[in-house]
Amino acid sequence: MSFQPRQTGTRPRNRKHTDSPQINRPQRHPAICADCREATTVPFRPTEGRPVYCSSCLYLRRNGVAASRTAEGRKPTSPQASTDGSQADALEWETVFSGMVLNRATRAAIAGMNISDPTPIQEQSIPPLLEGRDLIGQARTGSGKTLAFAVPLVEQCDATARQAQALVLVPTRELAIQVGGVVEDLARSQGLHVTLLYGGRSVGKDHRALRQGGQIIIGTPGRTLDHVRQGSLNLKSVRFLVLDEADEMLDRGFARDVDAILGATPTQRQTALFSATVPDWVAKTARKHLHDPVTVSVDADFEVLPTVEHLVYSIRKTDKMEALRTLLDRRDGAPVLVFGKTKHGVKRLAGQLGEVGYPVGALQGNLSQVARERVMTDFRSGVAPILVATNVAARGLDVEGIGQVINYDLPDSEQLFTHRVGRTGRMGRAGEAITFITPDEDRKWREIERGLGRQFTRKSWTRESRSAARRRGAEVEPKVEASAARVGPAR
Repeated sequence: MSFQPRQTGTRPRNRKHTDSPQINRPQRHPAICADCREATTVPFRPTEGRPVYCSSCLYLRRNGVAASRTAEGRKPTSPQASTDGSQADALEWETVFSGMVLNRATRAAIAGMNISDPTPIQEQSIPPLLEGRDLIGQARTGSGKTLAFAVPLVEQCDATARQAQALVLVPTRELAIQVGGVVEDLARSQGLHVTLLYGGRSVGKDHRALRQGGQIIIGTPGRTLDHVRQGSLNLKSVRFLVLDEADEMLDRGFARDVDAILGATPTQRQTALFSATVPDWVAKTARKHLHDPVTVSVDADFEVLPTVEHLVYSIRKTDKMEALRTLLDRRDGAPVLVFGKTKHGVKRLAGQLGEVGYPVGALQGNLSQVARERVMTDFRSGVAPILVATNVAARGLDVEGIGQVINYDLPDSEQLFTHRVGRTGRMGRAGEAITFITPDEDRKWREIERGLGRQFTRKSWTRESRSAARRRGAEVEPKVEASAARVGPAR
């Protein structure tokens, strides 16, 4: 009797058929969904007396109770689960984003986000995007721009086609993760898969994700272009493309990569651009990528932004650290975001604050992805409620309840100033923005004011204002408050 040697280590590799591009997919058969009565296809031959469901309705039946919650906080159930056979839950879902032509699964997913009514940018952008129009969307930060393009994006993707059909380009890793989370919440309800592509993590992980055939790609330009050039990402089937934070995506730093990526997509595609600021040069540059776009502008005028109190101080460079500590000492417990100019400067400033006991984190471009995620987790959870950051955090960073933004170093442009300040006062909440102006930054500040079309009252940071800030705790000295520029109506 002969014995075969026992195999150890890895299992026998019998997976050639799964790695081959020649995959024999099961034949799909036409059917009518028993719930929504719409035509669909299924991977089996329907039999008489057996109900058949489309992917959206099947998802609701399987996961509707566990996967989402209504705006009132209770768990919704499938429309067919009512004991009296009523359509009460279906009607409840239909009140979400009412007036828009959306499928039931999308409405349920939106309800699961505790959202029932669209914001102005969503209300004005989603219908033309559902109609297939190109679009330029401008709205302040925190206004819901991500959902404005995510809803029509998932509505137009086909879950049965395992190829990239939608591409969203964003400028930073953090924004890729954040946008990916919103899109994933919607895509899951449609049976769609989302693939994130950004630097700071293994390319092999990207390759494994891409081989799974995700329909939606969300990535930064550099990493996305790498995969296009390597042949691991095919964009020939993309029919919906989004440039988020379009002003930065079309600027010199990203423009060449973005042009190369767009050149790998079909010319017959739908394109949408979204940003908090759309200067004239951006609109002009964008039009070469769009066809007869609809322009949606919400809160474009800096004057009509929600109530954000601006305090602008002329200050000597040697007094900036003491002034910062004074402001941090009077914080009311809400997260504070401090902007520096350089990676080294941010690291040094955070280190100095940490040495004297402030709960602080630092976010700058040299951090690994793991370190970035740890910093953001500490900031969101309140472990380190003070975050010192470079401009990487000015783009799309969404943290609930940031009470104060401090421009420790002045930004280079009015657009960047708007993005920084937009981290506070989000979704109608009150916020405070404090800006330090040193003597050598005076000319740059005047340029920012001209670009904004707004002149702010400045006050010198003196011993008197320093003592008053400490004495009054959460409130600033009355004469400082009276001279502060208040933007937007009081609410």
